[in-house]
Amino acid sequence: MSEHQPTRYTIVGNHLTQHRELSLTAIGLGAHIQSLPDGARVDIRTLAGKFPEGRDRIAAALRELEQHGYLERVRERTSEGRIVTRTFSYNAPETTRARRRAGKTRPREAVTPPAPPPQPAPGLAPPPRTNPGSLAPAPPAGAVPPAPPVPPSPPPAPVPVRTPAPPHPPATQADPAPLGTRARAATSLLAELRRHDDRLLLPERDVRRLAPAVTTWLERGATPEAVRRTLSTNLPSELCHPVALLAHRLTALLPPPLPVAQPTPPRPAVVPLQNCDGCDRAFRSPGPGLCRGCREPEDAVTPTAA
Repeated sequence: MSEHQPTRYTIVGNHLTQHRELSLTAIGLGAHIQSLPDGARVDIRTLAGKFPEGRDRIAAALRELEQHGYLERVRERTSEGRIVTRTFSYNAPETTRARRRAGKTRPREAVTPPAPPPQPAPGLAPPPRTNPGSLAPAPPAGAVPPAPPVPPSPPPAPVPVRTPAPPHPPATQADPAPLGTRARAATSLLAELRRHDDRLLLPERDVRRLAPAVTTWLERGATPEAVRRTLSTNLPSELCHPVALLAHRLTALLPPPLPVAQPTPPRPAVVPLQNCDGCDRAFRSPGPGLCRGCREPEDAVTPTAA
C-alpha cells in the first residue's frame, strides 16, 4: 500500500507542461524552479552545474519563461550597496500577477539567501556584541578569526542566439525573368521542402523571410532543383531549428554571379578555290582567272642579245 508523501511531490499546472510556445528545455526548467523552496539559487551558473545543458540553453530557457510570464527578474540594491537580481516564480502567471497588483498575495521568491553570520571556532565563546559606533574588543587569545563571507558572483550576461540574416538581392542584376516570377518560384520552392522531409515544414512568416535569399540564388543562375537539393540534403539527425539551418545554408553556400559572356571575334573571310583557265590547277582567288604560274611567263620580259 502506497503512502502519501506531501513533501516529495510538486503540483505543476498543465498550462506549463503543455505550453505550445515554450521549448521542452524551458518547460522542464520551469517545472524544476516551481519545485524549489523559497530562497533557492536559480542563477545560470547554479543551474548549469546541476544539469547537462550548457549556459546558453539555460539562459535561453530563462528568457522564454520570463517572456511568457512564468518568471520575473528584478534588480535591487542591497543595504551593502551591491546590485543583486531577485527572481520571482509564478505558478499561474496571469492570476498571480493580478492578485499581486491588488495586494492580495505575494509571489514565490527564488533568490540567493544572505550569507549566515560567521560561527565561532568549537570550544570558544562567541565574541561580545557591541553597539553601533563603538569599537569592537579584540578577540581572545588563541581564537581563529572567522573568514569573511564571499559575495556571490553576479550571473553571466545571457548570450543572444542570433540567426544569420539571409543575403539581400543585388541592386542591379541582368536577368531575363521578371521579378514576380522569381519571387513566386522561391516561395513555392520553400513551401514544397516538406515533401522531401517533414522536419522542413516552415511557417508562412519564415517562408516570406527566406524567399528573398532564394530569389538571389535564382538570379545568379542556380536552378530550382539545385537550390532544393542544397537545402534538403545531408540534414542533421536532430534538427531543432530548421529555419536557422536554411538561412545559414542560403548565406554560406551562395554561388557567385555568372560572368558576363564575352563577344566572339569575327572569323576572317575564307578566299574560295578557283580552277586556273590555263593549267586547270586549283588556286585561291576572289574570282576566276589564271594562277600565278601561268601569269608570270606573260608578265616576264625576255632579254635580247645586243
